[in-house]
Amino acid sequence: MGTAVAKQDRIGARVPHEVYETLCRAAELTGATVNQFLVQAALKEAQAVIEREEVIRLSPRDWNWLLDLMENPPKPTPRLKAAMKRYQKARRDDAGNAFNWEP
Repeated sequence: MGTAVAKQDRIGARVPHEVYETLCRAAELTGATVNQFLVQAALKEAQAVIEREEVIRLSPRDWNWLLDLMENPPKPTPRLKAAMKRYQKARRDDAGNAFNWEP
């Protein structure tokens, strides 16, 4: 039985010579090839961006406040009730017009 080979994709970029020299120097100082250095740096930044956009961080005080709201939600206000009615009416009015994603 053979070993599975992971699929790999290629990424390329054209940069000014000064940028290339800086990247080469940084790669050399870390003991990596330029390609390894670029992939490691880009991956680290990509993970930071994804975390920043997808993870919500709360202080302990705010976390407790959120948990309390979820466990003891306030009663709907008249404005919220009106908004829910408008939403339900809009869904009924658009029932035949919306694209159906279900198979």
